[in-house]
Amino acid sequence: MSDFHQSGVITTFARFGKYDLDAVEAVLAEYTEHRPLALVLPCLYSELEGPALRHIVEQLKHVRYIRQIVVGLDQADEPQFHAARRFFSVLPQEVRILWRDGPRLQKLLGLMVENDLSIGGPGKGSNMWLCCGLVLADDKCKTIALHDCDILTYDRELLARLVFPLANPNMDYEFCKGYYARVSDRIHGRVTRLLVTPLLGALQKILGRDIPLLAFLDSFRYPLAGEFSMLADLARVNRIPGDWGLEIGVLCEVFRNCTIKRVCQVELCDTYEHKHQLLSAEEADKGLMKMSADIAKSIFRNLATEGVMLSEAFFRTLSVRYLRAAQDAVKQYEDLAALNRLPFHRHEELLAVQAFNKSVGIAAEEFLRDPLGIPLISNWNRVTSAIPDMFERLKEAVDLENGGG
Repeated sequence: MSDFHQSGVITTFARFGKYDLDAVEAVLAEYTEHRPLALVLPCLYSELEGPALRHIVEQLKHVRYIRQIVVGLDQADEPQFHAARRFFSVLPQEVRILWRDGPRLQKLLGLMVENDLSIGGPGKGSNMWLCCGLVLADDKCKTIALHDCDILTYDRELLARLVFPLANPNMDYEFCKGYYARVSDRIHGRVTRLLVTPLLGALQKILGRDIPLLAFLDSFRYPLAGEFSMLADLARVNRIPGDWGLEIGVLCEVFRNCTIKRVCQVELCDTYEHKHQLLSAEEADKGLMKMSADIAKSIFRNLATEGVMLSEAFFRTLSVRYLRAAQDAVKQYEDLAALNRLPFHRHEELLAVQAFNKSVGIAAEEFLRDPLGIPLISNWNRVTSAIPDMFERLKEAVDLENGGG
């Protein structure tokens, strides 16, 4: 059982033991009559062949308060797209498959590029953005929830807890982020534990604790969680990165577009297990090295937009301070593992810290060379300003492909 202590600048909803899921779902069914809910599932075709997504679909069969499910399908050819339609056809909700690699979607993306709109490259960010665009185009739902499709420990309680703060009209939140303990037979979550949290602490140590963005980011217990819910209107104005900086970038956009008291986080489950990325310090453009560099760049660029001056001298100091903070964190987690009788490989953890410090250095070099970097994906208000009938075009493209036209 978690505690009820509130820390940071956002509201935290902890999980208190046994949960009457049937009662909560009955209440959600009432709430979503007035605030219809869309669930966005960004996935690769390869995830349809694994155990996690099959189990998620079995759980979603019993969720009656979802108005619409939009599946963002990436890396799929035409036979695989039709296989995906059959795969998700067992769901009782209204299901739309947004085939990112489909010819109609590709034509629309080309039209956006012709109009100087940033669409991002293939990946979760662009996938999520297009799915949210389809929800906005349909204009049936007031709330959007999103979770990953590789959650091996998925239970429909996770979704109920994720959407409740926004579905409940008396709670008045615009954005809710999920969190959980990444623990199984050992402690996971290296990028959060050994990169993001120590890096935010190091930045606050150097810059002081009066930088509102840093205080906001540091309030999230698991800032890299892939699960969140938001009002549909927020999806219109948020701009997001198209790289591994997605989760941090989304939080930074929420910081700019929401008042803090309307942002919350909720503990979703006891255990959470999904696929793990490989870490190789020698492959800077792959796995956790690429992810960690993109995350660091996202933090640096968002600090710059807040008016923080970042120089070569600053980054030299940051490297030293981050390394010390991350090494101290390794000792804390080693002691935590010992208390809970979990295995802990101190040497591997310290090697990970060294690799992440290398990523921070790579991110600093790239930031100094190109402070703007790859443009964020354009928000939907910008898209419809440039192409007024884009929502109609998007709906038509998806409907034709889902109808086999």
